[in-house]
Amino acid sequence: MNLNLIPAEPLGRINDRLEMIEREERVHILFAIESGSRAWGFPSPDSDFDVRMVYVRERDWYLSIFPGRDVIELPLVDDEDINGWDLKKALQLLIKPNPVLMEWLDSPIRYRWNADACAALSALADETLHKKPFLHHYLRLGQSQWRSNIDGKDAVKLEKYFYCLRPALTLRWLRMQDSRPPMNFQHLRDGTDLPVAVNSFLDDLLEKKRVTRELGAGPRIEMLDRLILDEFKKGAEEAAKHVPKQHDLGRKLIKGIPKQAKI
Repeated sequence: MNLNLIPAEPLGRINDRLEMIEREERVHILFAIESGSRAWGFPSPDSDFDVRMVYVRERDWYLSIFPGRDVIELPLVDDEDINGWDLKKALQLLIKPNPVLMEWLDSPIRYRWNADACAALSALADETLHKKPFLHHYLRLGQSQWRSNIDGKDAVKLEKYFYCLRPALTLRWLRMQDSRPPMNFQHLRDGTDLPVAVNSFLDDLLEKKRVTRELGAGPRIEMLDRLILDEFKKGAEEAAKHVPKQHDLGRKLIKGIPKQAKI
């Protein structure tokens, strides 16, 4: 579950807060994972802990004629951000499909993990996978990061390149591979056949980011600029080609998820 990537002190606090959620909210957490730079594979020493979860409530909550709130959000404490979705909301998003939820299911850092439920959710994610929503999601995400952090600037914070590169390489993956794109940046690199010079440069930049609290600003990197903008262009062209699949939602039964949480 790669919890060795989380220092002992914050790991203990996160586990305590997850237990508090289950106890006070009367829910059963199906999974709780790390999202953000730690799971993406390019953390800094002071990176936040971005904990995301999917949970299920007791049966009667779902039978009420008055819908309850389907999100749990804890106040931000220090560098720990914990929130998540009710199972019903997660399923409604997954059948669209929802790239963010699919990323959560692929996280390498897992605080809670109901293997049967997560296998069923992952199988549903594979069945509802269609490239067009992914292409649009990562294209919008990457272009937003580009406009905010790099476009029009002579000098940029070098760590911001990673926030453009991850969606750019995801678009590259979707063009080159017939499978769900991985969440982890290194896995994206492994599956997208990057030029040797780019990989070598990224290795050096990643190591600096791993040990430096503030990577600092520097001149624009033409090699990365070209790669990112080229992938955005090709991603937009790919998105225009794809037509959404039609899903028979009657077949989307999740057998591995508990019918009623035992709390």
